[in-house]
Order: sequence, then C-alpha cells, then structure tokens
Amino acid sequence: MKYEEAYKRLEEILEKLEEEAVFLDESLKLYEEGIKLYRYCNNLLESAELKITKFSDENFEELEFEIGED
Repeated sequence: MKYEEAYKRLEEILEKLEEEAVFLDESLKLYEEGIKLYRYCNNLLESAELKITKFSDENFEELEFEIGED
C-alpha cells in the first residue's frame, strides 16, 4: 500500500469515527485499523527521513562563495 492510499484511508476512518451514528463495535474496529495505518504511515515517513538524511550526509559538500565588489 502506498503512503497516499494509507493516509486517505486514515482520513476516511477519522471522518467515520467523528460521526455520532457509529456503533461501539464498528468504532473499535475502525480505531484498530486507524492505529495500524498511523503506524504504517509513520514508519514510511521515518524511513524516508532516514534516507534523505543519509543521502544528504554522503553527498553534501559545503560550498564557499566569495562575494566580491564590482
């Protein structure tokens, strides 16, 4: 499942849980699914952040610019 799909489903779950007409059993199932999706999305974001940080650390070279007067 892609991040965008999981996030969209998480939003749908939140909307359903905010409705007053949801029964307790359904609310619990939605809550459990929402927690799983939250963890999944969070893991994907942390993994992406780690990759970006690693890439930046390996490939970043500090550039020095001299500002001269014309």
